[in-house]
Amino acid sequence: MKKVLIIHLGEGDDVSSVAFLGQDVSLHRVGCGGDAGRARTLIDEHDGTVDAIGLECMPASLHLGDTRLPHTVGATLSGGARTTPVVDGSGVRAELERWGIILAERAHPLIFNQKRVLMTPGVNHEGLAQALARRSSAMRFADPQLFFGLPDAPGVGSAQTLDQVAGATLEALKDAPFELLAGAVGTPHHPGMFVWADVLAGDMATIRRFAPSRLDHKIVIVEAASDDDIADLRQRGVTMLVTLMPSLEGKGKVARHSAATVEALLAALRPDPATPLTEDTYLDLLADLDWAPAVSVLQQEEAGINKFAFVIHPLSTRFIHEYPPFHWTRYVPDEIVEAAAAYVPPIFVGKITGGRSPVTGQRIEGYLISLGATPRQMMKHSPRFTYNLLNQAARLAERLGARIMGLGAFTSVVGDAGITVAHEADIAITSGNSLTVAATLETAKIAVRAMGRDDMTRGRIMIIGATGSIGSACARLAAQATKDVVLVSIEPEKLIDLKRKIEHETPGTRVVISTHANSLAGECDLILTATSAFGQRVLDVTECKPGAVICDVARPPDISAAEAALRPDVLVIESGEVLIPGDVEVGYDIGLPPRTVYACLAETSLLAMEGRFEDYTLGRNITPERVKEIYRLYKKHGYQLAPLRSFEEYITEEQLMHKRELAATLRADPELFARRKAEAKEHLKSIPATSKGVSGIRRGKASAAWGWAGVGAVALSLVALRRQARAR
Repeated sequence: MKKVLIIHLGEGDDVSSVAFLGQDVSLHRVGCGGDAGRARTLIDEHDGTVDAIGLECMPASLHLGDTRLPHTVGATLSGGARTTPVVDGSGVRAELERWGIILAERAHPLIFNQKRVLMTPGVNHEGLAQALARRSSAMRFADPQLFFGLPDAPGVGSAQTLDQVAGATLEALKDAPFELLAGAVGTPHHPGMFVWADVLAGDMATIRRFAPSRLDHKIVIVEAASDDDIADLRQRGVTMLVTLMPSLEGKGKVARHSAATVEALLAALRPDPATPLTEDTYLDLLADLDWAPAVSVLQQEEAGINKFAFVIHPLSTRFIHEYPPFHWTRYVPDEIVEAAAAYVPPIFVGKITGGRSPVTGQRIEGYLISLGATPRQMMKHSPRFTYNLLNQAARLAERLGARIMGLGAFTSVVGDAGITVAHEADIAITSGNSLTVAATLETAKIAVRAMGRDDMTRGRIMIIGATGSIGSACARLAAQATKDVVLVSIEPEKLIDLKRKIEHETPGTRVVISTHANSLAGECDLILTATSAFGQRVLDVTECKPGAVICDVARPPDISAAEAALRPDVLVIESGEVLIPGDVEVGYDIGLPPRTVYACLAETSLLAMEGRFEDYTLGRNITPERVKEIYRLYKKHGYQLAPLRSFEEYITEEQLMHKRELAATLRADPELFARRKAEAKEHLKSIPATSKGVSGIRRGKASAAWGWAGVGAVALSLVALRRQARAR
């Protein structure tokens, strides 16, 4: 049996048998109490009697960035034996760290992406720093604070200044006691850098000694961990522990032994003891090792939760005024607030918790990320402007742990409806429009029945905005149900293409196309509006037939409450509102009742619940097959439509009965209907032509000074938000 001696900084003497690379090895661990002289004596005593000696936390050299210096004492220890190889872990640590990060990411995709990393410390963890730097949004090195007590000031410990300070840092550490390098001594300073970080990577002893008592929502990455280490991290609130060394207890088990032990085992198990201990030698041995780093979830409530993100934005300046950090904006002209807020980077505003499938038990958690731009500002700027904001949102979503991100409201309308964002982001993207279509048609069917019409196969449906992504899918599926559709759009050439497609897909369907809705509205039982129009009247509600249903898909809505009030016999409903299964709490006011979300958000959550972390609904060509697929998943996991609402209020049975009675009266008396219609049309003249809650793009007359003051104030609020985010 091969024999390996591990000398560590503590006290104690322990012998055990371990299996590694298919062989049993006698592993003797003995402490030197941090005394280099005792370590040297142990090396002399066991030289020639064991197959390898490992020095734990006693490095022969120090490595930071691209700089390497020998440690004054450690260098003499590694060369102290005449026969037995003496190793300190540096021969395999960097390679195993890089490899371990790759394997951990394969098992848990995007686990490290866009995280803020604090190397604790960076000395002798160059492989780990390199691997995480490729995935992180920001990296800092705690070495200046850990070893020298420097302040947590801007630039201190930043990755950008590492090369400039690495030489001086190592020069100061080359004579440092091993206990300092191992994190066994030192006074904790500046907990702020730990609060800033999402990931603490480096040495377990250093993290435990210097980190604050609470490390909620953080990931710790180290070589190995003991039961005591795990218990301590769990008590501090650490979410996840990743141990990067191969475990001697089996694949995927928590590693208990350091890189020095792994290297010593590899050195002892060389087929030919005369083979030099080079990187190639170690790689050849490791190639026969079936291993994976252990990724342990330490907080039970975090285990098995699939996470998603959803992008929202203010529908008008009212939403900006109501957000607490921006309450002051109500005292600034709206034009200035709206223009300045468009440049605010994405902000995390709340969580959606408690979602759970009643069928599979899969739990989900969502993160709401808000842009500052209103729909009008998105339409005013180029698509690239919004793409850049959404790319920032995707990186934030990754940092929060989400694996799919949904695009809400106008973020799914701008440009190519998510295709560019999906191409540029690492995270999966969906517009949510497939479930929006399914929920819209299902809601519309319920509403039509509520108004007394049970058979829509003989009815007529109008789709306004028919050439858009939602409108075209609704039109194709509605044609299969009624065989009589009216398609309205301001894009006549696209209307022709859509008409031909529907007639080919559903032979016998009557398809009428028009660039104006009003002349045909009086013939339709159901009208769906799904436009991106601004500052114009999408539909003259006074033209609707008695008892018609208008399903307003657009967000912000196309039809105003004032317009709808002119025709009390017509039912105007919101569409696409869904109940997520479970004890759901939405931690931010999105303007809907408890547990209720928009269908586009529900699609994102549903894909997370199903584990479909893939780009799903993108572009403007939503296929009926995809709508039907997402509807099957919707039914499978127990999602439900929310009760009918109209202008943010639930519709009661008494209200429906009143509308049905009014409609019946008007249908029975054409002359009465003509008078009521004329009266309503006269009142309509006093209501400004609007859609999306605005009457057109107003030209601001505020001074340039006011404009810059508004931008500056928004910037100050943003700084405050960033500080709040650091404290999360």
